[in-house]
Amino acid sequence: MSEIKNQIYLRDQVRELDRTAIEDFNIPSFTLMQRAADAAFNELQIHWPDANHIIVLVGTGNNGGDGYLVANLALAAGYQVEAIQVGDHATLRGDAKKAQDQFIKDSGRCIAFEDNEIATCDVIVDALLGTGLSRELKGNYRAAIELMNQHAAPKLSIDIPSGLDANNGTPLGDAIRADVTLTFVGMKLGLLTAAGREYSGKIIFNDLQIPKEVYQTMSPTSHSIQLSDLHAVLGKRVEHAHKGHFGHVLVIGGNAGMAGSVMLAAEAAARTGSGLISVATLPQHATVALQTCREIMVHSVRSSKDLANLLRHATVVAIGPGLGQNAWAKEMFTRVLDFNIPMVVDADALNLLASESLNKDSWVLTPHPGEAARLLKSTTEVVQKNRLQVVQAMQEQYGGVAVLKGNATLVANAEDVSICTAGNPGMATGGMGDVLTGIIAGLMAQGLTTYDAARFGVQLHAQSADVAAKNGMRGMLASDLLVPLRKLVNS
Repeated sequence: MSEIKNQIYLRDQVRELDRTAIEDFNIPSFTLMQRAADAAFNELQIHWPDANHIIVLVGTGNNGGDGYLVANLALAAGYQVEAIQVGDHATLRGDAKKAQDQFIKDSGRCIAFEDNEIATCDVIVDALLGTGLSRELKGNYRAAIELMNQHAAPKLSIDIPSGLDANNGTPLGDAIRADVTLTFVGMKLGLLTAAGREYSGKIIFNDLQIPKEVYQTMSPTSHSIQLSDLHAVLGKRVEHAHKGHFGHVLVIGGNAGMAGSVMLAAEAAARTGSGLISVATLPQHATVALQTCREIMVHSVRSSKDLANLLRHATVVAIGPGLGQNAWAKEMFTRVLDFNIPMVVDADALNLLASESLNKDSWVLTPHPGEAARLLKSTTEVVQKNRLQVVQAMQEQYGGVAVLKGNATLVANAEDVSICTAGNPGMATGGMGDVLTGIIAGLMAQGLTTYDAARFGVQLHAQSADVAAKNGMRGMLASDLLVPLRKLVNS
């Protein structure tokens, strides 16, 4: 199951997996519905063992059928249960109708939803709408979701929080704010990206005992990144290793007032394992920068002439942290582009790139949504609603590897997309992107491909932040990631 859990799908792909299991592998659809209900009731008992009174909000589709079966299991176990039907119950068909009939036959209480209030209870089970929703909610469905979100009881969503777009993670007008979401068959991209994690709460996956052969019939849209794979790629250091074996990262940036950015990136590259780190920055920052981390070589760079020799000795360039967009910054950026050298492009270097028409196989671009919007001549809102398509579009237009930062960062090359499911809101602070730039550059310097360096770098960054957040998210600094980073890259 763990391997399947790491495969991420879109709405229509999950629907096709469902169809394949039913039609090609002869698993009755009602059997899958029963397995879903069993799993949901089991999670309810695990998470809320003291619950007694349960309300199940059901719709008119198969998601509602899951809900009726959960209600029936709770009824049989001695719970006080009400099923609240939203939408015309006469439209129930097939398995959903069979599930409702079974609940009513067992003396279950079924109430038509009214746009006023939902009674006090211990847990609300959300079985209102499934993954098929693709347009904005209206009428009683919208009203029911609003009432549920106002209700004090914890909420268990079945398959997906009702109202959440399964493809892009945006609420279609409104969506249930679940405490736990139990999702089936395939992990939906919308649960992980944009606002999906915020609405989904704790996400639990269950494959409903579908054979692995079903999943072999379709390639997933993306994969979640597993840090355990990094160590096989990095390999063990040999006894006779020296600093030259692990590459030389040159970090360029640190315009007026921004020396900290370039040093954060440099130290992150060092803590990731690069053998040598150099910084090219303004002369007035050189002395201060040396005091920050004595292992880093800091160079005063007044013009592009001062940069040439540094570039010749570098394995990887990281450009952008604190770079600015003035004449000095543009001169540095133009000079780097003249060299055929692997690079990580971040921050202001991305803003400078937005005015160019360039495509390179050897770089990694690491924009946040605002920078991605500038690169694609779009808006941040469009980027956030179409994160998968945006990261693919950036990669196609600019080449190399594109990283779209944010909640569930996406990493794309020409053939594949990976998604990072780690990280936390404590990362919403200055300097986090500089640390990520340094991590990726440090991995590239040690010989990883641009794609491996980007995806493992993103995961290292996020998991380091999760370790740091154990002391609290509020007040967490980008530099707090450097200690857990060293431990994780060696784990």
